[in-house]
Amino acid sequence: MDDPIRHPLTYVRVQRELTLEDLARLCRQAAAKRGLRSGIDRQRVWKWENYQAGPSSESELLLADALDVPVEDVEMFGWPDWLPGHDVPLPLGSAYTVQTLREAQRTAMDRRNFMTFSAISLAGLAAQWALVEPDHLTTALGGRSVDGELVDWLESTSTRLTTLPTEQRQHTAKLMDAHLATVTNLIADGRYSERTGKRLHLLAASLATTCGWHRFDQGHHSAAGRLWSASLHSAHAAGDRDFGAGVLSDFAYQSNWLGRPNISVDLLGNALSRTEHPTARSLLLLRRARAHAALGERSDCYRDLSAAETELSTTAADPAPSWCVWMSPADLTVDSGQCMLDLGRSDLAKARITEGMSLLPRSRDKTRGIFLTYEARSHLQSGEVERALAVTNESLDLATRIGAERCVTLVRELAPAFRRYQQVEGVPEFLERLRVS
Repeated sequence: MDDPIRHPLTYVRVQRELTLEDLARLCRQAAAKRGLRSGIDRQRVWKWENYQAGPSSESELLLADALDVPVEDVEMFGWPDWLPGHDVPLPLGSAYTVQTLREAQRTAMDRRNFMTFSAISLAGLAAQWALVEPDHLTTALGGRSVDGELVDWLESTSTRLTTLPTEQRQHTAKLMDAHLATVTNLIADGRYSERTGKRLHLLAASLATTCGWHRFDQGHHSAAGRLWSASLHSAHAAGDRDFGAGVLSDFAYQSNWLGRPNISVDLLGNALSRTEHPTARSLLLLRRARAHAALGERSDCYRDLSAAETELSTTAADPAPSWCVWMSPADLTVDSGQCMLDLGRSDLAKARITEGMSLLPRSRDKTRGIFLTYEARSHLQSGEVERALAVTNESLDLATRIGAERCVTLVRELAPAFRRYQQVEGVPEFLERLRVS
């Protein structure tokens, strides 16, 4: 199915059991109370929720009135952060680590919870990460001593689960959840040394990150955000700055995905401030370049792409952190092509995406499925509809096989462009396939 919640306004409607027309009618009624007329209708609300347009200042005030939000909040926070219902992450610190892990696991089980963290909350969390030094881990005073062999087994089993082929990993989500619950209980109730405590917290961070990506791939953005927040807390408690930067990068990727690249730019700026490994810096710079491209910031995008290429070619004494060890020239080349697409340079985009696809290992199915949609978009912009159709069908086949709902969503977003070519053989059948899938 489609990504269920793509915008905070959608969340508010779902929580209040309002249809698009219901909310539009409430806005028109708010205008009437002021002696005004409003043209807000179902279609306009739909555009707000799909990031196709933002409300005018007058419409914002009517919407705030309809949702019982004080005008002061609208003026202070701006669109869409004044909308009610945002989650607020707990501050970093050892006192909150277990609580964030527990809350993340509860949220991950609740399919009704859709909301992502607000821009203000994410900015605050990222700033804390960049500035707040981690506490020393303290051993639990009660409970049994944590057995080192158990930690060895949890680490090795978790590694095996996360390195399974993409098609198999879709079936291991419950096992990963169970491992995270076990590690959380050991952190909360066990007795352990400083060294074992760091191992446990880093394992919790790794598991929470992986579980968060599974939710993100299924379109459950609130659960993903909660799990990544828990991961950031755990990595911070263990004093692993590089891992924490990776988590901020995940939040930035999600922000880009949800159409909020401005948030992504700020998050990645904080992440880069404390990250040293060149491979990690390359990935962070590449994701920031994508955000700049989405914002139409051409020179900033080019600057970050150039810096990402330089960092990736730099030889480091230490191996890359686990969260970015996969970063390769293929990723840099394809994502730079996507930047070119966003900046309107379709010919250059197509060449880079095609080159990057040829470099990508066959084992990275999910990434291939995403990159195929980029390639299809480049073909569509060049008017090569038959080629775009073939690539898009390949992407949909792959996404369906590996159970990646997020990749299916990317394919669906190409449907409006294909509808203009219904006379081309295969296009009507493809659109029908999307409708029933």
